[in-house]
Amino acid sequence: MAMHHRFQNHRRAMIRSLLGSSLLMPGLLADMSAAEDSIGSAKADDPLTPKRPHRDGKAQSVIFIYATGGVSHIDTFDPKPTTHGRDGSGKDRLMGNIFGSRPNSRCGTEVSNIFPHVRDVMEDICLVRSMNASHFDHSEATLGMHTGSPTFARPSMGSWVSYGLGTFNQNLPSFIVIAPHLPYGGTQVFASDFLPAVHQGTRVLPGEDPIANLNAPGSTRQLQSLEFDLVRNLNASHLSQRAQDSALAARIKSFETAFKMQQAAPEAFDVDQEPEHIRRLYGLDRKVKGPGADFAWQCIVARRLAERGVRFIELIDTGSRPNWDSHGEMNEHRDLAYNVDQPTAALITDLKQRGMLENTIVLWATEFGRTPTKEGKNGRGHHRDCFSVWLAGGGFKGGHVHGATDEIGKYTVEDPVEVHDLHATVLHQLGMDHERLTFRHAGRDFRLTDVHGHIVHDLIA
Repeated sequence: MAMHHRFQNHRRAMIRSLLGSSLLMPGLLADMSAAEDSIGSAKADDPLTPKRPHRDGKAQSVIFIYATGGVSHIDTFDPKPTTHGRDGSGKDRLMGNIFGSRPNSRCGTEVSNIFPHVRDVMEDICLVRSMNASHFDHSEATLGMHTGSPTFARPSMGSWVSYGLGTFNQNLPSFIVIAPHLPYGGTQVFASDFLPAVHQGTRVLPGEDPIANLNAPGSTRQLQSLEFDLVRNLNASHLSQRAQDSALAARIKSFETAFKMQQAAPEAFDVDQEPEHIRRLYGLDRKVKGPGADFAWQCIVARRLAERGVRFIELIDTGSRPNWDSHGEMNEHRDLAYNVDQPTAALITDLKQRGMLENTIVLWATEFGRTPTKEGKNGRGHHRDCFSVWLAGGGFKGGHVHGATDEIGKYTVEDPVEVHDLHATVLHQLGMDHERLTFRHAGRDFRLTDVHGHIVHDLIA
């Protein structure tokens, strides 16, 4: 606090110096001086100020792990046996799980052998085996999972959460997407569409320079602050004549956030601060290559961002190619799973040991499943009728399995769940009523769940 006051006094001294040397117009300088008392404090109308939910929610933030390409439920979280001719040798070309599986020793949930680390934490995971996809093509199904709409541009789930709840940390974006490559659907998966543009996702690239141009070379913090005050006053004057332009308002807000991020973001992304046992937990120093090679970094940064008050964090493991879209060879799943399995389980373990899992939702999803029959030499096709997703923390039932598919994994036979139901349930755990979280656009009230969605109470502890 004392440092903050010294900085404010130094800034005022610089302003008076500029006034004395006539480097700034007196009227503008007077406006800057008048604004000094409000600098650093949150504005009452700031769209990112934390908001009260509709009800007391169990969770306060979300980490959304998205596996691009359509992960086979049959070979991962809903393993089907290879006995009784299900080995691809018959005329029907049926093929069961090619990797083998085992139950979790504590809760008994059966998981494929390519996810041994996630299997070990299934007692903290609520598994849904009865998901129905919104579409059978990648881009549409990806948009459906993210926005609730497979065919029309709509705001993403992260944008809705940011709009509904704001964020705890004004020095970082409310919605951050860590993605080495863009998935199907491109930037629309984290776009705000008709919501105020300030709620769109900020993309971060894994590596040493996660946000380009974050630090201004050759400029002191004090000089940057003074420059920013000048630009902010000019922007405010410009915006006052265009009050309904949300894109302009978001652009101005992005300058403010970017300025604050220059101090907060480098520290948040600095995983070298993590002790050695945490780095080993995530497998941060493992030798991995190919799609998903950066996933350990993504997961540990996700925990650091959640710890620092970011409301919604999405981790996208791979891009539109290559990914989990294993049409020709299911063995492609093995390497992809190896890269993400340990970091994913470590994220749950780390959140739990820090007391964060109870108020953080970890959602793992893909766009659809894969067919129980062979395609190509040893692959599978797209399958929308059933697939698996899971949730951990945030008040969801650990060690619970919801729904079931038939003996070959082709159809849901028990407790189907639609994408809108999943969204409604996540919002419910955040304290938001999915029917009341609306935004008026083009003459009607829109919502993440459109005119659909039911809370799946069986998932909730």
